[in-house]
Amino acid sequence: MNPWRDLKGLPKELWLLSATVLINRAGTMVLPFLMIYLTKALNIPAQKASLALIAHGIGGILTAPIAGRIADNIGASKVMKTSLVLSGLTLFLFPFINSFPAIVALTFIWSIISEAFRPACMAIISEIVPSSQLKQAFALNRLAINLGMSVGPAVGGFLVYFSYPLLFVVDGVTSLVAGIVLILFFKHVKKAFIVKSESHAKLENIDNPLPPVKNRAFIYFLLALIPTILVFFQLESTAALYLVRDLKMSEAIYGLLFTLNTIIITFLEIPINSVTNTWAYKYSLALGCILIALGFGAMIWISDPITAAISVVIWTFGEMILFPASSAYVAEVSPVSRRGEYMGIFAMSFGFGTTLGPVFGTNVLENFGASTLWISCLFLGFLSAIMMLKIKQKA
Repeated sequence: MNPWRDLKGLPKELWLLSATVLINRAGTMVLPFLMIYLTKALNIPAQKASLALIAHGIGGILTAPIAGRIADNIGASKVMKTSLVLSGLTLFLFPFINSFPAIVALTFIWSIISEAFRPACMAIISEIVPSSQLKQAFALNRLAINLGMSVGPAVGGFLVYFSYPLLFVVDGVTSLVAGIVLILFFKHVKKAFIVKSESHAKLENIDNPLPPVKNRAFIYFLLALIPTILVFFQLESTAALYLVRDLKMSEAIYGLLFTLNTIIITFLEIPINSVTNTWAYKYSLALGCILIALGFGAMIWISDPITAAISVVIWTFGEMILFPASSAYVAEVSPVSRRGEYMGIFAMSFGFGTTLGPVFGTNVLENFGASTLWISCLFLGFLSAIMMLKIKQKA
């Protein structure tokens, strides 16, 4: 009954990379609490405060394809090391700034720096793992992310009782520590990593340098994914406002909902992806979108922490199916020599989520009410699911 038994055989480099991701994510507490910090600590209206998340999303959109291309040219490890170290240093600046325009500008800069990590990391995973293990590999990476996220927001929920600036300090320290670990890690395995990557590329013989914008299967997949991404990123904007501000739940309860999400992922994501590993991508992707739609749609009935937890359970199952399958699909349809670029474009979809999600969500919540917002989320998720059923298995 070992839920992680299907991780056997994954390369040592992947485990070490996942350890770095775990350390970094264990300090993730700024973004989940940014809206609460701005509205409660600095007394900024919700719709105005959402501009900070929009700035973060725009930074991610602009960075992702550039960072992916740079990773293809100079090496993904250099991009990841630089991102972690500079991200940590940038976070230390937040407690000293009270001007809202300056906070928005710094959030934009922080996003550009921190979001460069994502496409480089996904590119490395795609290169060192054979296609038959891609879903498990990305599930392991997500396991590291979510184990860290079980610590970060939960701790952050308690830190705010003492001082909001502590969120930025602790997050910054963990980014620096993760950067140092990554520098030491790649110093020892760089040669083995390069050899394995090159031999894998030759073995697979899939290096067809088709640009992302000309890959119809890839572009259609992104268009199908974006509606669900808009829904999912309500978690870091309107969900926080709805639960903490409107339903009067404590910040600690909000943080512990992340912990519940991570506990489920820790024990079930690997087995679930082992089961779905043989499914056609269109089925696993569509099912993931449906469950995310149902989970956020169920927020219309939330009245206490128990019903909030039920909503989290539903969309967590969707998340566990959708996101590993999405990363694996992009790896399958992307040529080896452009994998960083493809992963960068893929990461842009998350930037759209953090940019347009708060705009869509806060405007609907403030102007039309929570019921309209969560019904809209249900509709968008089902739209994605219908579109996913028509994707091609490969380019």
